[in-house]
Amino acid sequence: MARATTHLHLVIFSFTFLFAFELIIVSAHGLEEAAMLEQHEQWMARHGRIYKDSTEKATRFKIFKKNVEYIDAFNVEANKKYNLSVNKFADMTDEEFIASYTGYKATTKEVMLSSFSYANVNDVPSTIDWREKGAVTDVKNQMKCGCCWAFSAVAALEGINQMKTGQLVSLSEQELVDCDYQNHGCEGGSMETAFQFITQNNGLATEADYPYQGGAGTCDGEKRASPVAAITSYEQVPMNDEAALLQAVANQPVSVAVSAGQWSDLRFYNGGVFTGPCTTNLDHAVTAIGYGTSEDGTKFWLIKNSWGTEWGENGYLRIQRDVDEKEGLCGIAMKPSYPVIM
Repeated sequence: MARATTHLHLVIFSFTFLFAFELIIVSAHGLEEAAMLEQHEQWMARHGRIYKDSTEKATRFKIFKKNVEYIDAFNVEANKKYNLSVNKFADMTDEEFIASYTGYKATTKEVMLSSFSYANVNDVPSTIDWREKGAVTDVKNQMKCGCCWAFSAVAALEGINQMKTGQLVSLSEQELVDCDYQNHGCEGGSMETAFQFITQNNGLATEADYPYQGGAGTCDGEKRASPVAAITSYEQVPMNDEAALLQAVANQPVSVAVSAGQWSDLRFYNGGVFTGPCTTNLDHAVTAIGYGTSEDGTKFWLIKNSWGTEWGENGYLRIQRDVDEKEGLCGIAMKPSYPVIM
């Protein structure tokens, strides 16, 4: 009888312990969920995000939670050369992000140019930053418009124009979005086609005369009546050749395309030298404005992006260079080009 009572007590104790343990787990999960909900509310307030109803908010919260958990897990891993942050893209899916914040599209209408003016340039500095030479305007923000191609082309043009004239002038992306009909505005385009437009139209209007609106509009002939920064032509850097890209960037800012969408941590990049993962499916256009070597010896390209100053290193990216893949990391060496002023 005593043994039976003892056994019963053990069974009751085991059930009680398991029940209490489950309560602890449920309680901990509840606290984690509450903390995540509070983090989402704070993030919404910081970024001015307002949802149309509770259903959309619940959907966005699930996406936000998944992204935050990924970012947190990434940042606790050791031996990473870069880190991620919960930025303004945190409630978007990969597909939504690609549709709204990229926009590079190579086109079969591009004219393949055989010349490369910097082919014989062998004496290049070990590091260069065109910001320090006054050839880079402030970081801009394309907002929810897939016109990165326009921002990339304009940044390259602003650079060479400053080098030729001594004046740094902010130029109009909106003119390209509205008036370059060979490209597709917020639906995407290429820098080479933009350079063709700029060549044929004697330059671009200034940002002040034709300001950016964050979306496509009707081409305004009055705003673009006084173009500046005319270019003679453009050239393409030999494909899949980081050494050739180095020769070009040593002499002027260069437009490049990268893979920034699916399978890439670039949208949550916060700082350090980005080392991947990413593909070579080019979908985003940026501008290479320099290169260098980090304190740990990692060689990098210095990139100006168009996602605002709150992204990355105040709007800039350092991405690893001289990698084993001939295309360069994220395909950066596949489609570089730059404007020419004779």
